[in-house]
Amino acid sequence: MRKILNIAIFGLLMTSMWSCSEDVLDDINKNINDPTDVTSNLIITDAMVTSGFSITGSDLAFYTSIYMEHNVGIWNQGYNAEIRVGEPISATTYNNSWNTMYNNMFNLKTIITKCSEGGSEEGNYHTLAMAQTLLAHNLATLTDLMGDVPWSEALQPGIIYTPKLDKQEDIYKEVNRLLDEALVNFDKDTKFAGLGAQDFIYKGNIGLWKKFANGLKARYIMRTSLINPNYDGVIDFANKSFAAASEQAQLTYNGSTMISPFYKFYTDRNYFGTSQSLYNKLEERNDPRIDVFWKPAAGTSEIEIAPNGNPDQVQGKYGISAISNATAPTYILSYHEIEFLKAEAYVRKGDLTSAQAALKNAVTAAMSKSNIGLKAEAEDYFENEVLPKFNSNPLSEVMNQKYIAFYEEEAVEAYCDYRRLVAMNSNVIKLENSKNAGGEFPLRLTYGNSDVTTNINVRNVYGDGRYVYSENVWWAGGTR
Repeated sequence: MRKILNIAIFGLLMTSMWSCSEDVLDDINKNINDPTDVTSNLIITDAMVTSGFSITGSDLAFYTSIYMEHNVGIWNQGYNAEIRVGEPISATTYNNSWNTMYNNMFNLKTIITKCSEGGSEEGNYHTLAMAQTLLAHNLATLTDLMGDVPWSEALQPGIIYTPKLDKQEDIYKEVNRLLDEALVNFDKDTKFAGLGAQDFIYKGNIGLWKKFANGLKARYIMRTSLINPNYDGVIDFANKSFAAASEQAQLTYNGSTMISPFYKFYTDRNYFGTSQSLYNKLEERNDPRIDVFWKPAAGTSEIEIAPNGNPDQVQGKYGISAISNATAPTYILSYHEIEFLKAEAYVRKGDLTSAQAALKNAVTAAMSKSNIGLKAEAEDYFENEVLPKFNSNPLSEVMNQKYIAFYEEEAVEAYCDYRRLVAMNSNVIKLENSKNAGGEFPLRLTYGNSDVTTNINVRNVYGDGRYVYSENVWWAGGTR
């Protein structure tokens, strides 16, 4: 009996030791720097930074600034985009941005799941609403630039490997649903602590987040005005949005650990030169920003203007941006954009008195930006230069002033405006690149190479990439 008992005890001890060893090994194999579950307050901060820096402010803005002639591409990929060789049709051009947008949307959907009914943070309504607002912005940016894209079957790793493409019309319904739900959730009481300093946009100010969401509604209603004109809706949501530049949605930089993306791009790559067509617009208007926007290239004494479409491929020759600096903010949605939206809506309704007031607010705010500093000059400029042109052709001056104001941080929105205006037979912004007249203005950006090479649904619509010159997106009158 003793022998049997000893064997039993030995077996029990061995089982305990083995179980203990497995637990220890499991803990050892865990990477504490790569947790499998993260609280939403930590995810949302990263999503804010990515939405501003990587999606609104980086590659997408760099390339669209060339297509919109805010800049002239004078070197390497920038030059190729300028002369329409390779870059506009290549699946690799926007691949980093494509991947970043989908990664960021995955993170935002994770927050939404956590904070919704049945989630681990159910009742965290304000963080939920922030995630819905940012997801609407990310998703709209993706479809505005690429058209039909994977969405309803996307973001399911290990489950669906080749998601179908959704129609842009349906994606826009999702964008508006997200914003509508966000506005409801911002008004709910929450038992969860506010984000405070972890909120890099508004420091936890829910009232300003609501204004941001309302402003996005105004932007996207205007975006689809060819399909469904609703200028009263634009004005209504714009009036619920920002009342001053201090309220706008922007990502700010400290100039050391966080640096403005355009400034970083200039200092690292130096791919841009002063645009002749933008320079001409300022010169025609005696616009005081002509002496602020640019400076001579290093080692030169005068600003040399780069011709649109056929510059020399050379660095250190053409003028460069003088407003790009390490702390220049990235505007996710600016106050001056809200006022420009109101100005256009009022013009299209025939209310020129209200349009003039909104346009004055917009121009003054744009000239007062931190890296422009011309608030004192704005009054005289508006009265003497802008107003006569507005009286002659209200829509033209509203949209050209908006185009000028968007240099250089808001190129993506300028690109969307231009395509919409062309589709509405309201093409009042004159571009000079001769490639455009030859049918080589990019009507959209290509899908990312990550999916062109792995998802047959994306590969089939990508083809050789030249569809970007012939296929409008849905809200610009196209089919995809």
